[in-house]
Amino acid sequence: MGMMQEFKEFAVKGNAVDMAVGIIVGAAFGKIVSSIVADVVMPPIGLLLGGVDFTDLALTLKEAAGDVPAVTLNYGTFIQTVIDFVIIAFAVFMLVKGINSLKRKEEEKPEAPPGPSKEEVLLTEIRDLLKK
Repeated sequence: MGMMQEFKEFAVKGNAVDMAVGIIVGAAFGKIVSSIVADVVMPPIGLLLGGVDFTDLALTLKEAAGDVPAVTLNYGTFIQTVIDFVIIAFAVFMLVKGINSLKRKEEEKPEAPPGPSKEEVLLTEIRDLLKK
């Protein structure tokens, strides 16, 4: 089997396509959550903390000198990233929890009783013949 044929089979398998769709949707979801965090969640938190914007928090290790920019430790960006992560993790947790609850409801549905086995059908026919 040629390499192109092998690649074609791999690329069109359901798992590979599902994974690609998941990655694309995940990237879009990440942008949405980042926007919610940056534009909706962080402004009230900054207001409560006296107008502090976490992304601007930094510790200057070495002052700027001439054309050399200052060396800074941007811990505010790190704090913002951690908050983004916590919110994204919580959103994914809630999504998985919702999917799991739907699966549980689906599993709890009573299934139709299985039909009689071949042996039972045969025994029923024998019983009916004996009654005659």
